[in-house]
Amino acid sequence: MNTLHIDIVSDIACPWCAIGYARLERAMAGLEGELAFTVEWHAFELNPDASGEGEPILQALSRKYGRSESEMEAAQANMVSIATELGLNFEKMQQRRTANTFDAHRLVKWAGEQGLQTQMKQAFFDAYFGQAENVSDRDVLLRCVESVGLDSDAAQRVLESDQYAEAVREDEERYRQAGVTGVPAFIINGQYMIAGAQEPETLITAFREIASGKPNV
Repeated sequence: MNTLHIDIVSDIACPWCAIGYARLERAMAGLEGELAFTVEWHAFELNPDASGEGEPILQALSRKYGRSESEMEAAQANMVSIATELGLNFEKMQQRRTANTFDAHRLVKWAGEQGLQTQMKQAFFDAYFGQAENVSDRDVLLRCVESVGLDSDAAQRVLESDQYAEAVREDEERYRQAGVTGVPAFIINGQYMIAGAQEPETLITAFREIASGKPNV
């Protein structure tokens, strides 16, 4: 059976990244017995300058995209609907605030060394979109660590150091140079990029083409 390696470039503060991974899971399940997959997460920061308690998300998005808060609220409500259908908790999507995700990305790297990278990422997604928690707050990050069964004392030592900071910055620079300007981005076998949160059927078709050596991506 062929194995495809998928590098996922994403940010914890990106709702389409959570949706994109849920769709990827469905695609991988749809190919069970036909193709095997390995997955590795890589850092991207949508709002690297965010600090403190951040600002209300609708206000921030309205300014960023030059649209009214009511328009942004409607767009976010559509994402909530999509996420809910996929089994994701986006209950407090509209109540969240902007957040710096650098430390969270460091902990995703750390969790990866213990085989729990995806679980760590999903815990952060749930905290941010489901609970509207501040994912730059270390207490929040440590609760997420505990929720996936990892050692919060070890995680705290990571946060108090500069461990994995260079790895996160290297990720960001590598994929910036590779032309990734938005997330999620899925790089298959280090060669083919699929941008955005594509539907499972689209991914299944692309994966089959790549595995057959006749990609159309």
